[in-house]
Amino acid sequence: MNPTTLELALKKQRLQIASEGLRGDFGRHAAGLMPIFSGADFAVDGARWMRRNPQIVIAAGVALLVARPKRAWRWARRAFFGWQAWRKLRELVERRAPA
Repeated sequence: MNPTTLELALKKQRLQIASEGLRGDFGRHAAGLMPIFSGADFAVDGARWMRRNPQIVIAAGVALLVARPKRAWRWARRAFFGWQAWRKLRELVERRAPA
């Protein structure tokens, strides 16, 4: 094995060891973010469930509308504005994302 190849192999090994240490440090530092990620996962799971079961969501909305019409309209307005904000945010992200 020539000296250049040996030197490159040693450099590669040192970089791999350093990278392993950095990944471990990142994992320990990111542990504090786990509750946020868990909450986001819960929200995504809820949205997926609502997409799979729209009839239940509609039935709950109709029941709320019959039982408490004023509150139902308030929540419908909030949902509409939330949906509009989500669409605008998604459009903004799609425009900024590389192709």
